[in-house]
Amino acid sequence: MLDAASYTPRLKTLFRDTIKAALKEEFSYKNDMQIPRLDKIVLNMGVGEAVGDSKKIKSAHDDMMAIAGQKPVINKAKKSIAGFKVREEMPLGVKVTLRGDRMYDFMDRLVNVALPRVRDFRGVNGKSFDGRGNYAMGLKEHIVFPEINYDQVDVMWGMDIVICTTAATDAEAKALLKHFNMPFTN
Repeated sequence: MLDAASYTPRLKTLFRDTIKAALKEEFSYKNDMQIPRLDKIVLNMGVGEAVGDSKKIKSAHDDMMAIAGQKPVINKAKKSIAGFKVREEMPLGVKVTLRGDRMYDFMDRLVNVALPRVRDFRGVNGKSFDGRGNYAMGLKEHIVFPEINYDQVDVMWGMDIVICTTAATDAEAKALLKHFNMPFTN
């Protein structure tokens, strides 16, 4: 049985033991605190179908909880929009922010399990950085995660994944993610 106090995610150990030294040498940092690291990972699922059926938000909530390993927050509409049949405070999506060990576990599962299961996968876009070292990507189907039982899924949800780093530039963030084996195409 695994003791929670002694458990350290594989990628966290890899970062501490090898990636930090490699990045320090590659960018010639003078201080260890300058070395970029993962800050947080934000997962978001927009559930537009929840306007017509309120049970869809519960399904998305449960799927997100299985994927992330922690309870997600339900996003609600800020304003009423008659054209979309949306009323104020109506649930429209779910999101979760991962930090610490859960973040490293999710990153490991994303790179090594989920992305290779995407149909016709050739890699992720290497230009999806925001200019401040954060990387954003989207998945069309949430069923690529092994926690989701394909037979019990009623609707395929799309999902946004934002990987926030402490890197000052996109080049540093891309180098960090490459060391985590993120499969960039360019």
